[in-house]
Amino acid sequence: MDLNWSGLAGQLLNGLAGASTLFLVAAGLSLIFGVTRIVNFAHGSFYMLGLYAAYGLVSWWGTVWGFWPAVLAAALAVGVLGALVEMLLLRRLYQAPELLQLLATFALVLVIRDAVLWAAGPEELLGPRAPGLGGSVALFGRAFPVYDLFLMLVGPLVLCLLWWLLTRTRWGTLVRAATQDREMVGALGVHQAWLFTGVFALGAFLAGLGGALQLPREPATLELDLHTIGAAFVVVVVGGMGSLPGAFVAALLIAQAKAVCIWLGVVEIAGVAVSFSRLTLVVEFLVMAVVLVWRPWGLMGRAPAPAGIRAVAERPLRLAGRPALAGWWMLLLVLAALPWWASAMPYLPVLVTDLLIAALFAASLHVLMGPAGLHSFGHAAYFGVGAYAAALLVRAAGLPMELALPLAPVAAGAAALLYGWFCVRLSGVYLAMLTLAFAQITWAICFQWDAVTGGSNGLTGVWPAPWLADRHHLYWAVLALCTLAVWALRRLLHAPVGYALRAGRDAPLRAEALGMDVRRLQWAAFCMAGGAAGLAGALFAFSKGGVSPETLSVGRSVDGLVMVLLGGIQTLAGPLVGAFAFMGLQDVVARHTEYWRAVLGGIMLALVLLFPQGLAGLSEVRFSAVLGRLFRRSVA
Repeated sequence: MDLNWSGLAGQLLNGLAGASTLFLVAAGLSLIFGVTRIVNFAHGSFYMLGLYAAYGLVSWWGTVWGFWPAVLAAALAVGVLGALVEMLLLRRLYQAPELLQLLATFALVLVIRDAVLWAAGPEELLGPRAPGLGGSVALFGRAFPVYDLFLMLVGPLVLCLLWWLLTRTRWGTLVRAATQDREMVGALGVHQAWLFTGVFALGAFLAGLGGALQLPREPATLELDLHTIGAAFVVVVVGGMGSLPGAFVAALLIAQAKAVCIWLGVVEIAGVAVSFSRLTLVVEFLVMAVVLVWRPWGLMGRAPAPAGIRAVAERPLRLAGRPALAGWWMLLLVLAALPWWASAMPYLPVLVTDLLIAALFAASLHVLMGPAGLHSFGHAAYFGVGAYAAALLVRAAGLPMELALPLAPVAAGAAALLYGWFCVRLSGVYLAMLTLAFAQITWAICFQWDAVTGGSNGLTGVWPAPWLADRHHLYWAVLALCTLAVWALRRLLHAPVGYALRAGRDAPLRAEALGMDVRRLQWAAFCMAGGAAGLAGALFAFSKGGVSPETLSVGRSVDGLVMVLLGGIQTLAGPLVGAFAFMGLQDVVARHTEYWRAVLGGIMLALVLLFPQGLAGLSEVRFSAVLGRLFRRSVA
């Protein structure tokens, strides 16, 4: 192999410029999480807004005299928006569960994306060159843009300014104190609300600045929000939550790893051509997985304190009473009769089929998030493995659907067995990000393994058995299998293993003292949840006639997370209610307006603020209250 060292030097310099921008975004995210403990999913949207705002201001003011004022004004505008978001929305949710805050910030992502779509349109927008920094210099025999050299200096300069702000000012001292012990800071008389607002505004400003500085290098697109937040999460977690030097080192590490992969290109190893350039899609997640397995709290993070006992214990699980059972049976009868009385709406059985599959997917995720207390951002991995396993068994192995369908959950359960062995050793955000890393690695394999998975085109021609060719027959089969799977999950959570999972979640030290192997129980929960998600994925593949890498995407994992949180994790019916509500709303709204994401996000924000326990929790309380009033009246 003839190594081009000049090319390597050029790629490393490009990596330094990218690392500088990535650090700006990650630093803001790290500050916000360190003080407010909010996992801000909308941080990538602030980055996108900074880029779009800078483009609009430069177009208005002109390039020569307006470029640098536009960059600064765009960052300041995003910072002001961040302060408003904190005061009007997040300040009401500080006492709510962390996952509910995550749902609120994800709803903001939907609203902001459609607001940008309405204001700027769907086209990519590439800004002009920066005045005074538009040329290039010769370095290592290659032309290197002057603007990239400027960006290389921005990251260290911002790091020094933040270090001075946090260590040499009273406000910075309060921020560091709040990072260590928020309750004590409040007890000392510090106005926490304004401190949190200032930190959130600073974090949003840094994200907006990072986006605005990319104006000459990167086109403004609507996909930047989720792409950027994924990269920023990786940097923050690899560096250690709340550590600014750790975020800087992690940004450098990940950017240089990508640069080396691009430089290596295609390398022949033992007679096999290996394309390292393709690893750029997933290299940051590979780095994160390795770091978290080796050092679970990041490079410069601190080991979390041992989990204690929950301050508020949940009510014990009870089997459904007769009224609830009657309601469930009535719902099943209505669903079973749907194809007959909905003959005038042939699309309805197809929609309800998708809703049933989504409900099973959400119920499988609830096993982890609810009783096991494990937060997963990558549950779509098992959904996708089940879908691909079913497709490959039918197409490559030639098996009939009757054999492929039960084998697909086994394949998904095996993937969960492997990934879960690593994941159960972590907790909190680190656990969630490791599940995301494994999901992205699985997605990259399916996206790039053209010979087996079909690559980006996926696999088609995965049709159900002839006796299920009629869409009504397929609907009844999906209804029966999803009902049985959900019933089995519910029975499992009412069994001793379900109560043991709740004990390991609420009081792990006490559960260990009683002889329970908490990690083994959580590992078993991963396998059970993965198998159920794999069944949902296999049903999805047969109902759609094929499968694509989209089934393993981050978006599908987020959809599952939203379904569970929207319905409420306190009740076993929560994921079912959330799945029907989320998917139904999405279908209804999308058919009536181009800006359906904003409408859906607004509805989700309203539900989060009005019903913090989720739709199922609300319905349970109201239903019990109604029954109580009816009983009292009948006695009277």
